[in-house]
Amino acid sequence: MSDATLTPMPTNPLASELEGGRRTQPCSLVIFGASGDLTKRKLVPALMGLAKDGLLPNAFSVVGFARRPWGDDEFRAELRDGVAQFGRSETVASFDRRADAFSYHQANFADPAGYLSLRQKLDELDRVRGTRGNRIFYLATPPSAYSDILQQLAATGLSREQRGRFSRVIVEKPFGHDLDTAVALNEQVRAGFSERQVFRIDHYLGKETVQNILALRFANGIFEPLWNEKYVDHVQITVAESIGVGSRGGYFEESGILRDMIQNHLLQVLTLVAMEPPATLTADAVRDEKVKVLKSIRTFEPGEVPGATLRARYTAGLCAGEEVKGYLQEEGVPADSRTETFAAVKLQVHNWRWAGTPFFLRAGKRLPRRVTEVAIHFKKPPHALFDNGRDPNPNILLLRIQPDEGVSLRFGSKVPGPDLRIRDVRMDFRYGTAFGGETSDAYERLLLDAMAGDGTLFARRDEVEEAWRIVDSIHRGWHTGSTPLFEHAAGTWGPEEADFMLGSGRTWRKP
Repeated sequence: MSDATLTPMPTNPLASELEGGRRTQPCSLVIFGASGDLTKRKLVPALMGLAKDGLLPNAFSVVGFARRPWGDDEFRAELRDGVAQFGRSETVASFDRRADAFSYHQANFADPAGYLSLRQKLDELDRVRGTRGNRIFYLATPPSAYSDILQQLAATGLSREQRGRFSRVIVEKPFGHDLDTAVALNEQVRAGFSERQVFRIDHYLGKETVQNILALRFANGIFEPLWNEKYVDHVQITVAESIGVGSRGGYFEESGILRDMIQNHLLQVLTLVAMEPPATLTADAVRDEKVKVLKSIRTFEPGEVPGATLRARYTAGLCAGEEVKGYLQEEGVPADSRTETFAAVKLQVHNWRWAGTPFFLRAGKRLPRRVTEVAIHFKKPPHALFDNGRDPNPNILLLRIQPDEGVSLRFGSKVPGPDLRIRDVRMDFRYGTAFGGETSDAYERLLLDAMAGDGTLFARRDEVEEAWRIVDSIHRGWHTGSTPLFEHAAGTWGPEEADFMLGSGRTWRKP
């Protein structure tokens, strides 16, 4: 029995969508940089997760395009090992059943001959595997290779769509290094692909709990009426990592946490939290509202940056019970580095819904634990009746994106006994408990959407450029102003000074 005929697991939301009429077409997926870790650890395990759940078409093929001198057998062996290590349960069997769908194409990214022979290979796959001329090109390479690949796809006609056939390109982050490079890259993409053919991928948007932000807001009548400046005091969005930069010191030195995490992951989550209800759930209707949020965030003047941002780096300390070195001692980091590994930013969304309600974003490495969450802090009651008139704690609606996916609500409840004493309690929803089964990997959802031509969870050109506009203004302020670079010990929640930027009576949550 082929994977495409297997009955989808009822607990898999992607399978439910397939049953609801959302279909993928036969196609060939070309992965540029297929010998790298992303293909082995994420892309092929995700494809096999889809295959296991019956979500891949029978007529499907994968071509790995890279410079390493491999043959098909070596390529398949490497991919099978990746599925065994990083895939969901039972996906190795799915790979074994579909191993002949994977082939390898050795070529240099800048060599026109490699693309002409690729075209011939894809035409042959259309005949042999029935992929009907539909192609998806995945740029799983360092950004330095994007230009060559995009130019050659356009020059050889591989980017052109023919009647009844699609051609799409998936571009991994980072999408540019600043606004100027993002605009230049967008122009390169546009030379070969129309915007509807382009899928700029941010794996955070494929996470179930990120998508659930829209469901929580717009499928429940009790939340949306409170989702505004009248009732919300402030919002905290946190992406914390317990790991350091490891062997990526050279890359990280060029980006820093602001560009590496806040420009994409955190700003994307912010748009989902702050956006207005879209007229429909079509890709452009959703992305139009997200762009409106970004346009409502003003560019910082250099003199405003020190009061609205904070940057720091980790020093040696104790993380998860282990002594770890500081950032300046990491491989590839120069001794005179001024790169931040922790950043906190206060943003204002200047529109009717959010006027006066600050959004606080923070991201960092070598923090106490790995966690991503959104905390909606509601305003306190106007008058304290209980506990001798002491101010009660505010209600918090917590959206946990990882690792313990779910939603919780903190509210006050009376402690049993004769006195009217209030204690915080929590209502808790967890994905694993409520739905059971395995949660689909983010890449599964995003690859499925790309095959279906649904760009809702992918960044549009104007989203990327508006996010860079905001981040670039912060960087200019850091490098032309007097914003200090603080330090904090590894295994702590950042420098103490970070609390000061929240204002009186507010503190960062300790997840």
